[in-house]
Amino acid sequence: MAKAPVLTPQAEDFPRWYQDLINKAELADNGPVRGTMVIRPYGYGLWERMQQEMDARIKKAGAQNAYFPMFIPQSYLTKEAEHVEGFAPELAVVTHGGGKQLEEPVVVRPTSETIINEYFSKWVQSHRDLPLLINQWANVVRWELRPRVFLRTTEFLWQEGHTAHATYEDARDYASMIHTQVYGDFMTNVLGIDVVLGRKTAKERFAGAINTLTLEGMMGDGKALQMGTSHELGQNFAKAFNTTYQLQGAEREHVWQTSWGVSTRMVGGLIMSHGDDNGLRVPPRLAAVQAVVLAIKGDDAVIAKVREIGAQLEAAGIRVVVDDRTDTPFGRRAVDWELKGVPLRIEVGPRDLENGTAMLARRIPGGKEPVSIDALAALLPGVLEEDQALLLRQSRERREARTVDVKTLDEAVEAAATGWGRIAWADLGAEGEAKLAEQGVTVRCIVAADGSVPQADDQDGNIAIVARAY
Repeated sequence: MAKAPVLTPQAEDFPRWYQDLINKAELADNGPVRGTMVIRPYGYGLWERMQQEMDARIKKAGAQNAYFPMFIPQSYLTKEAEHVEGFAPELAVVTHGGGKQLEEPVVVRPTSETIINEYFSKWVQSHRDLPLLINQWANVVRWELRPRVFLRTTEFLWQEGHTAHATYEDARDYASMIHTQVYGDFMTNVLGIDVVLGRKTAKERFAGAINTLTLEGMMGDGKALQMGTSHELGQNFAKAFNTTYQLQGAEREHVWQTSWGVSTRMVGGLIMSHGDDNGLRVPPRLAAVQAVVLAIKGDDAVIAKVREIGAQLEAAGIRVVVDDRTDTPFGRRAVDWELKGVPLRIEVGPRDLENGTAMLARRIPGGKEPVSIDALAALLPGVLEEDQALLLRQSRERREARTVDVKTLDEAVEAAATGWGRIAWADLGAEGEAKLAEQGVTVRCIVAADGSVPQADDQDGNIAIVARAY
């Protein structure tokens, strides 16, 4: 009788495969309140690496980290009508505290534009205070009716950037820079996901923004996932909160603003972009553990050698773990590390020591080969870079193979059954967008004919990317 697979095969049931992998790779559990999640250490390690990489890029862009309260007076949200309307169905509202009814209900932070503007209006006085560039790492709560771990949860972790500028052009250019140089660079060069950078339609725009820039990734089943967004807020919040600065004379002007964020949804995107029927495949540049050195048997010489190899690899700059738990069967440990997607396994047993070799197992392309132990430290950095490039190439090839040009709504719906459709915005328009939505297909973004990000929704030659989405 054939051995049952560890995971439900992707081709059989992709959502079940996703949930199986989260459980078996020990990434997360469902929380006690519907829609919440408990992120387990290995899953949190992935998020920590994302934080580290993103935080460095955000600081290079000039933003400083700060923190704002998670409780927001309800009256703050009502100041910007479009914003409150957009978030009203998702709000968690606290009406009692300390055993008493509150004089004013408070909202658990769904996003922080309102409370941050309250303080921007105090901190910004003159043009010398601009640009003001703030980022915070925090949790947010949006009451989710259809939760799915990492993808849609009632509470999730994220970073949210908020900036104030003297001119529209400065704000526009900063939002674009975050979109491309911070988010685009990270997702392409660290996550290894070939995201499409585009502009949201008016219907899909962030509530209260004048423009939303998005990064869309194609998952393993052909659906789209919004990986991150950068918004031009114009002066909408500045006018609602009277956030102004003094010009050279006595005249005052409202600031121009941006906000932008990515969240633990990226962990879900990582799983669905790169995972296979054997588990995760973690990009080497992201991996908290790039290589694991496994002792096959509890031989003293083997234990000593795997620890020696671990020290050598660590000295070579590789993030490494030594697994010498020989009281647990080797096969079980190997499967566990494969499920977790560690890029490289170096397996050492008594016979390997006799030959001066180790068995190198590469998780991303697959396969094993013996390698001289003395050559490992010099060899593996290049192997990791090869495997990083392979993941990005596979992501791009999948997107290109499963994206088709279409001319009609029916063709767009058909394309979205297995991948993405590209249709001229002139042939679709807002009316066609609404009809697609009735069939569960959304316009993920608008791109220019050459694939770049357009300056306006309705420019001649713009292309709409349509898909079913998470």
